Amino acid sequence: MTDPTSPDFADLIKQLARERGFDDVGIAGIELEGDEGRLLEWLAAGMHGELHYMARFGARRARPAAIKPGTVRVISVRLDYWPAGAGDPFAALADGRLGYVSRYALGRDYHRLMRNRLQRLADDIRGRIGPFGHRVFVDTGPVLEKPLARNAGLGWIGKHTNLIHAKAGSYFFLGELYTDLPLPIDPPASDHCGSCAACLPACPTGAIVAPYRLDARRCISYLTIELPGTIPVELRAPIGNRIFGCDDCQLVCPWNKFARPTRETGFEPRHGLDRQRLTELFGWTAAEFEERLRGSPIRRIGHERWLRNIAVALGNAPADPGVVAALSARADHPSALVREHAGWALGEQRRKAAGG
Repeated sequence: MTDPTSPDFADLIKQLARERGFDDVGIAGIELEGDEGRLLEWLAAGMHGELHYMARFGARRARPAAIKPGTVRVISVRLDYWPAGAGDPFAALADGRLGYVSRYALGRDYHRLMRNRLQRLADDIRGRIGPFGHRVFVDTGPVLEKPLARNAGLGWIGKHTNLIHAKAGSYFFLGELYTDLPLPIDPPASDHCGSCAACLPACPTGAIVAPYRLDARRCISYLTIELPGTIPVELRAPIGNRIFGCDDCQLVCPWNKFARPTRETGFEPRHGLDRQRLTELFGWTAAEFEERLRGSPIRRIGHERWLRNIAVALGNAPADPGVVAALSARADHPSALVREHAGWALGEQRRKAAGG
């Protein structure tokens, strides 16, 4: 059982991973030549926008051994996040008075939880085989996590560029354990999107420019989370009431009829974020933002971007004197970013009130 090339040892690792709470696990090699070419082409087209870290590592991202020397295998894990207790996402999107938060971000931040579990998994393996080289990743390093997960058999990369599992949909997080153990590898997953292209027209901003090709510069998740500055005016109306991330391409994916509710109670909604009114959220002070979103993935964007995003959603909301009052209260905000977006939103509200 201590032979790392043994299928029995690979099975033991998978058993240990499931005991640590992961919903699926697979083992991949480190060969990503085809994915490296697609990455470099995507970067050359500028589709990463201001995600400068993507370009900074370039091809190294597709070469695990260049990031952690000695790596020969990647243990890839999946953790489901769909919160069964959350309100209906379609109802929230249809109500312009509410703020829509991507379902993955309604509760506890997954980064630390998954990192800790992966490290404990590494400790479990060390207890069976002795010291070995490894490094844990959960959205924290230059990793092509979806191609690696595909190669580990955890699903295929869909036309929306998210990973899809035939029996679990796409509402899950991924994590990786790079290792120097020559473990047996699993067969890669095959593509089952077929002729379906429901995700392409579902994208509010047209960010899925072709099957399997995403222009991050137009993606609402990029605009509301990663972009530090001004949201382009032409993309504000399509954002609608989405204030942190976007799920539309996944919501229409037929494979998500198989999505499994998470077993993690920490991923259930906090502070009513699945059905909270925009004016209420816009009124949070910086201190309230920090306190209420402690331990949430939303907290990392900061109060300024939070207000920026909500201002856009308020501009898109139905005409309402209460919305105008909320925006007016932020019209002289110390942040030029907030002032500009609040001013735009006020203009939109006044235009609607005038019948424009």
